[in-house]
Amino acid sequence: MDFSELVKKRYSCRRYLPDIVEKEKIEKCIDSARLSPSACNSQPWSFIVVDDPEKLASVSDAAVSGIYGAPKLMAKSPALIVVIADKGSFMSKVGGMVRETSFFLIDIGIACEHLVLQATELGLGTCYIGWFNEKAVRKELGLKRSVTIPLIITMGYPDESHRSKDITRRLAKGDNRKPINEIMKYQ
Repeated sequence: MDFSELVKKRYSCRRYLPDIVEKEKIEKCIDSARLSPSACNSQPWSFIVVDDPEKLASVSDAAVSGIYGAPKLMAKSPALIVVIADKGSFMSKVGGMVRETSFFLIDIGIACEHLVLQATELGLGTCYIGWFNEKAVRKELGLKRSVTIPLIITMGYPDESHRSKDITRRLAKGDNRKPINEIMKYQ
């Protein structure tokens, strides 16, 4: 599929089939993230794959604990990709301070988009999760307090019956994306 088709096909999948995601596909997605660019080639990312059902349940419970109670999307996902952020290299940190920009977060965003687009090409669905109890997830995974987890990505084979209902509902409401002439101008 060409890139335009791929971008149009990718969506935030919120219902998955119970099928296990093959490790080869997960590794191909992580490898696509690994190849993404980063400020000063700092590569400020690493990924923890959680696909063991018991561990997935405990990480999901930790993620939605406290004020972060939400629908159990993570618990119903066959795999979670926990994104770990390093604050970046010395040069990217200095550049970030001068520009008042967290380059490592931009780099993480690029890497994660590579990951989810690769997943889409492989027939997998994904959803970015940013609202979760980071402290509890860190503890559940046995990570140091200094570790930052900016995102968790759910992954699995999409339940297409839910997708078709979602598309029908959205089309009835109209496309809610801003038109290109509202977000772009030439000078």
